[in-house]
Amino acid sequence: MRFAILSCAVALVACESTPMVPGAALERITANGLARDIQVLASDSFGGRGPSSPGEVKTVAYLIARFQSMGLEPGNGDSWTQDVPLVSINAVRTGPLVTRGGGRVERFAFGPQYVAWTKRVVESSALEASEFVFVGYGIVAPEYAWDDYVGLDVRGKTVIILVNDPGFATQDSTLFTGNAMTYYGRWTYKFEEAARQGAAGAFVVHETAPAAYGWNVVESSWTGPQFDLERPDGNASRVAVEGWLSHEAALAIFAQSGAEYEQLKARAAQRGFRPVSLGTTATLSLGNAIERSRSQNVVARLPGGAARDEYVLYTAHWDHLGTDPTATGDGIYNGAVDNATGTAALLSIAHAYAALGTPPRRSVLFLAVTAEEQGLLGSAHFGAEPTVPLRQIVAAINMDGMNVNGPMRDVMVIGYGKSELDAMVEQAAAVDNRVVIPDTEPEKGYYYRSDHFSLAKYGVPAVYADAGIDHVEHGPEWTRARTDAYRLERYHQPSDEYDPTWDLTGLAQDARLLLRVGYRLAVGGEWPNWHPGTEFRAARDAMAPGRAP
Repeated sequence: MRFAILSCAVALVACESTPMVPGAALERITANGLARDIQVLASDSFGGRGPSSPGEVKTVAYLIARFQSMGLEPGNGDSWTQDVPLVSINAVRTGPLVTRGGGRVERFAFGPQYVAWTKRVVESSALEASEFVFVGYGIVAPEYAWDDYVGLDVRGKTVIILVNDPGFATQDSTLFTGNAMTYYGRWTYKFEEAARQGAAGAFVVHETAPAAYGWNVVESSWTGPQFDLERPDGNASRVAVEGWLSHEAALAIFAQSGAEYEQLKARAAQRGFRPVSLGTTATLSLGNAIERSRSQNVVARLPGGAARDEYVLYTAHWDHLGTDPTATGDGIYNGAVDNATGTAALLSIAHAYAALGTPPRRSVLFLAVTAEEQGLLGSAHFGAEPTVPLRQIVAAINMDGMNVNGPMRDVMVIGYGKSELDAMVEQAAAVDNRVVIPDTEPEKGYYYRSDHFSLAKYGVPAVYADAGIDHVEHGPEWTRARTDAYRLERYHQPSDEYDPTWDLTGLAQDARLLLRVGYRLAVGGEWPNWHPGTEFRAARDAMAPGRAP
């Protein structure tokens, strides 16, 4: 219980007891009920729930019907949905990545050796003899006194970037946040920074440990249609070509340049690193198929009482990767764990709230977002254009890829220590004699990889509770082995399918825990905040939460 004691000591919110959720509400959350929703959402007939696909039509209709059957109200005025304008760009014509230098010409194959795309809404995009420059981790972070682009003009050049950040590489607690990934370590940031610097192209080098997933995930996730929000400039501010290099391809490109990859990688993790021109060039062309569409977030509301204009928000993403029509064999990415489990939990929690005899003091929103797998696009759109004022959202509770392995003695909070919500999760967990543990793999940057981040960066306190690791019967090593097997064999693969042997009692346990956290906020008057010094605290304070817009 040391984590609970610590949180109560430092939290600005009082360590109150968790209000008792009425039994009729808790009884609505069952393993069998969760299984029914997961089986439907992850069935082949839903086609992998790709945004702007026939699978989306089925998914949205199913979610709306489920919310309606509970007696909830539409959550976007009179509408159950919020339109999300998307543009799909599919590199349908791809050649090899051709590199020239060191007196040699090398060709790397699309898929097994590199993947590339463009976010620009154009029919073709290319690199033509663009000079390769190694920019280390590709980070510009004044607060850490770090600038990997110092003294470099990268206009017309293609940058090669390491994934994660120097703290992970060195395990030096004085660099960034040590082993724990910062947002600077995420691939999304690296492409954004390359664009700000004016680069023509940007490639991130894949390595399994710092990326937290294998090349199979890169190949399946970044080939085929790539979605983005449609912006007025047609995304012209992005670099012309973004992509990943396999580790083997990167080694070959550095060797072609006469450079030693491991030596330069080690230098890049030290203060004072300066970018290095590799003396080789990249030539690549992409021919794109462009489709504009509108996907949908689904929003339901349970109206509150005296403070009905204040909201507790639950989120989960309904989408997955859709269907690959070119696949040999099974091409349906069913997304059972990721994220039919979270969507089923969202529905079960909504069902529980609907069973309350008396509405809570505050309203409760249930938000099933689209296009998470394409870069948190649905939640990003909600954050930029919320259906209710962000300052009136008390907190967000996110669910993504939940527990299918049975009951645990613990529950993990991703990003533990950031907000006063942690103490509330601890108190809710204590009802079941469970303890809260911090993220056991902070180096993987999970806090920046799910939809709560889209709310957090605007200042809304957001908590993301993941499955625990200490199984009540088998212990932590058994759980870790099953979790590792899922990541290696089924994560973002067609094999992520519903399994009738799953023990969903642990998922029901976690859903009840999150019901308790939200119920406490819904019936009470607390306004949890980020802890002082957290990167999101200033945005929340500036919001003047609780005041009319």
